[in-house]
Amino acid sequence: MKIIEVKAFPISFKVPKGSGVRLGIGLAVKRDAVLIKVITDEGIIGWGEAHHGRCPGAIAKLIDTTIKELILGMNPLHNVEIWRKIYKMQLSSHGMGYASTMALSGLDIALWDIKGKYFNSPVYKLLGGSEKKIPSYAGGIALGWQQPESLVEEAHKHISNGYKAIKLRVGDNLKDDFLRVKTVRENIPEEIKILVDANTNYSLQDVQKAMPFYEENEVFWLEEPFPAMEFNNYKVARSFGNLSIAAGENHFTRYEFARLIEDNVVSFAQPDVSKTGGITELIRISNLMSGWNISINPHTSLTAINMAASIHILASIDNSGFFEGDVTSFNPFRDEMGTKPYSLDEKGFVDVLKLPGIGIEIDENFLQKFPLIEGPCYI
Repeated sequence: MKIIEVKAFPISFKVPKGSGVRLGIGLAVKRDAVLIKVITDEGIIGWGEAHHGRCPGAIAKLIDTTIKELILGMNPLHNVEIWRKIYKMQLSSHGMGYASTMALSGLDIALWDIKGKYFNSPVYKLLGGSEKKIPSYAGGIALGWQQPESLVEEAHKHISNGYKAIKLRVGDNLKDDFLRVKTVRENIPEEIKILVDANTNYSLQDVQKAMPFYEENEVFWLEEPFPAMEFNNYKVARSFGNLSIAAGENHFTRYEFARLIEDNVVSFAQPDVSKTGGITELIRISNLMSGWNISINPHTSLTAINMAASIHILASIDNSGFFEGDVTSFNPFRDEMGTKPYSLDEKGFVDVLKLPGIGIEIDENFLQKFPLIEGPCYI
């Protein structure tokens, strides 16, 4: 079997007026994704999702040219060989760096989709996984910088839907961050876990002041207080208290996750399958983290493909943590693109899809309704 065609689909939608969520990286005004379609000479088609990198047109162009030229004619079942070739020709030297990793991630997901369809098996079974229940928290672009009373109301909605953990966005000013967290903590059941995400918007001084407060209010983890490359800040912050730190959505490949282990800075790892190297690499990262008893809690990107692929991985590893449930109020790429990626039960768990491959069938006519919108996705 050979790869005969690779095609990227950069797609976008505008966030409805008045429903944008403000968080540490800005106000969401549009959402982007890059889907990848891989066609084989046996007629099997695989779909993947590459993270948009806030420049979806550029990621799509990279896929449609350089990445495509590297892999045409190769056997799509040889995931590791293809991964290594792209790593050598694009990541190791004189390539497009993180953009290449995002493109490779989407491609690798599509290859696993093909492999599952070829063997008539869902991906989690090919990975040695089982149909175990996966705990989920309420995440996505939600629970942002809003009035505390509004946060409490939104939190209750997600809890009533079954979520046993919710993620609040911090990284505003500490006064407002503390008020939001304290108000929510006092108005939801004590067994509900609160996670907070600063979206890289804290300074070391902020974290030094925030750690004791978050510990006092029983926050479960502080996510991404700093940009991923500020390794020393993560090391220093560890000395400020006992609050668990989570990071990984902006770390790429196992090599950067190895640094997190070496520095002993995270208690929870959050690789994104559409950013860090695809399913092949995320399994490597999971195995690496397992040796230090660090759980994998994948960051969720935008579409049903990423969500379903993340659950396949969680069903296949021994250090699985939370699945990030997408509770964004409006997301047609989750709800209308094709197969529903997951359902939440009353106990806050999700199940893996049982269809061959990733389990998401894409309606290409649907994709034509969402052409690329140029410009920033956060302002």
